[in-house]
Amino acid sequence: MVKIAVPSNFPGGLEAGLSGHFGHCDVYTVATIAETKIHDVEVIPNHGHEPGACLAPVMLLARNGVQGIISGGMGMRPLLGFKQAGIRVFLYREGGQVKDALAALQANRLPEFTDQHTCAGHGHGNTCGNH
Repeated sequence: MVKIAVPSNFPGGLEAGLSGHFGHCDVYTVATIAETKIHDVEVIPNHGHEPGACLAPVMLLARNGVQGIISGGMGMRPLLGFKQAGIRVFLYREGGQVKDALAALQANRLPEFTDQHTCAGHGHGNTCGNH
């Protein structure tokens, strides 16, 4: 089983809309997936994203046993934090609902999030377009 977090709009869950940037989301919908089936879904509130505290959400998810995250945008510092914590980061910018992003991951359609995908204003020149 693997726990995957998806930055979501309130109230979270599989039907929730996707939040474009991991640190600014309302909540994280965390799905436990095994054998291509979702076995459990929990919602973890985001405690905020203060300037200079980009790693707080990374630590929150790591403490909750998350092994992967699907995101449309994040800065370089959190991306490096996720890598250091052993949490895989996948890129998804198609919009829709949490269940759509999870289905894309299950179908192996999501690339790994790299430093080339990071947002402007977070230590790199590219933009996620989701601020």
